[in-house]
Parts: sequence; structure tokens; C-alpha cells
Amino acid sequence: SCIRNISFKGAGVPDKSGSIEAQCVQDADRLDAIGAIGIARTFAFGGHHNRTLFDPEAKPVMVTSFEQYKSQNSPTINHFYEKLFLLRDRLNTNTAKRIAANRHQYLEDFIKQFMDEWNGSDFIRESDH
Repeated sequence: SCIRNISFKGAGVPDKSGSIEAQCVQDADRLDAIGAIGIARTFAFGGHHNRTLFDPEAKPVMVTSFEQYKSQNSPTINHFYEKLFLLRDRLNTNTAKRIAANRHQYLEDFIKQFMDEWNGSDFIRESDH
């Protein structure tokens, strides 16, 4: 019951965390999904499930049910937009929100760097100097 209530179910699915204890467990689960360790877990999961790393044509999908969330097979980078970037604003406690601030920024910095490298703009910038 606790796991069922705290798990992320999709961008369009409201949270049902309940008690302060459940909120703390939910926050811990969500904090574990963001930052450097969250990025590592995301790519490990994507690789294990043979997901495409990135496809510029595949737009993120904002699902409205847990079933849709569990059945989607989006490219790994899309997971940042479909879940990870959303978690900071879905935390319950002030402590979790403080911890999430740096981890969320790390996610944003990582995606910016990834996109720069993917598009070759980091190379272009460096070669101009």
C-alpha cells in the first residue's frame, strides 16, 4: 500500500502521499531519482531495457495514467522531461526541496551539455577560440 501510494505514476497523475511518514518516504524515493545518481540509474535502466539513447524526433510524452507510464518505451533522454524534471515541484517537505535544488540544477546542466555535444555546438564553441 505504501509503495503504491508513493510511486511516481506519470506527469498528469496526482500524488497521494498521505501521512508525514509516507511523504518522507515519497521524498526520499524522488530524491534518489535526481542528481548524479539519478542520471546514472536512468542510463542503466535505459541500457538494460534496450531503449534508444536519444531521438530528436521523439517528443516527451506526458502520460495521464500509471499504466501508460509503465508501458511507454521512450528514449532515455525523454525520461528527464517525462519524470525527472517534474520531481522537484512534487516534493512534500522543506528539507527535500532544499536537497532537490542542487540536484535539479545538475540535471539541467547535464541535459544542456548533452544537447550541446549531440548537436556539435560544444565543439564549435571550443574551436572558435
